[in-house]
Amino acid sequence: MRILVTGGAGFIGSNFIRNLLANESECTVVNLDKLTYAGNLENLADVEKDPRYHFVKGSICDVELVDKLLGTKFDALVNFAAESHVDRSIQNATAFVETNVLGTQTLLEACRRHRVPRMVQVSTDEVYGSIGPTGRFTEESPLAPNSPYAASKAAADLLAGAYFRTYGLPVIITRSSNNYGPYQFPEKVIPLFITNALADEPLPLYGDGLHVRDWLHVQDHCQALAVILREGRPGETYNIAGNCERANIDVARLILRALGKPESLIAHVTDRLGHDRRYALDTGKLERELGWRPRIVFEVGLQETVRWYESHEAWWRRVKDGEYREYYHKTYKDLSSFSPQFH
Repeated sequence: MRILVTGGAGFIGSNFIRNLLANESECTVVNLDKLTYAGNLENLADVEKDPRYHFVKGSICDVELVDKLLGTKFDALVNFAAESHVDRSIQNATAFVETNVLGTQTLLEACRRHRVPRMVQVSTDEVYGSIGPTGRFTEESPLAPNSPYAASKAAADLLAGAYFRTYGLPVIITRSSNNYGPYQFPEKVIPLFITNALADEPLPLYGDGLHVRDWLHVQDHCQALAVILREGRPGETYNIAGNCERANIDVARLILRALGKPESLIAHVTDRLGHDRRYALDTGKLERELGWRPRIVFEVGLQETVRWYESHEAWWRRVKDGEYREYYHKTYKDLSSFSPQFH
């Protein structure tokens, strides 16, 4: 099976590629990534010499590159490429619309033109907006995004659905809850809190800290995506969640406790604009149809994640300092053009 993964140098994408290569012996993976600030080839340093893995530097908005790449024939495309940080979308929404909407449309059109047998559009629970203190969103719940990031992902989902209904493109949409685990960029809350605590710096907690999120370990997410890639029904949407809701302040306390740090490091800051109070997903459809359930208990997964950041201080310090950018410049001499080795 030959799979194109877009955005594979990011947090979830790199874990997904590693998962595929470890579990699918006949699988070949091509990773297309623009290497923006959150794309880091060091995330895949352990597989970069695997003959089944290939890297192409480029943007999903590059119509010519995407068309040329998909013209080399793939069995599937899994799209992780996205601008994904809510705070950044509030500051400047343009890049989110360009990558998340126009970029996704570029992929959809190229998949249609080259008759790619399957495409998985990786989305987020944030497209549903905020839910009250009870209940869970199903795949049939209306989309009501509250941030520019969530709105751009909702638009991409709608385009994907339209391409299935209009052209019969075999696309599947997945919407996951908040991910955590190794190699996550330290602007996200869990790695931010862990690395700040390790450096004895304040943990900036929005508002009262009682915003609730469902936490999904990235390995559980990758397993779900692998099942959906193999067995999911085209045209369908699948929710993926850890079924593990925690208030943000409780997550901060668990991290501090795991590191033996005082709760006085928690620093309440002005709440985010349009901050959704609670997300919660119903995963019954995925469980019934494909038999997937999360396996990693949050407290266990969080402890393992804390230990990973403790033992990979050089990695996260380079990421925080921006030095990781130099890694791929030294390792890859010319990434600007498509290489014929992927034919």
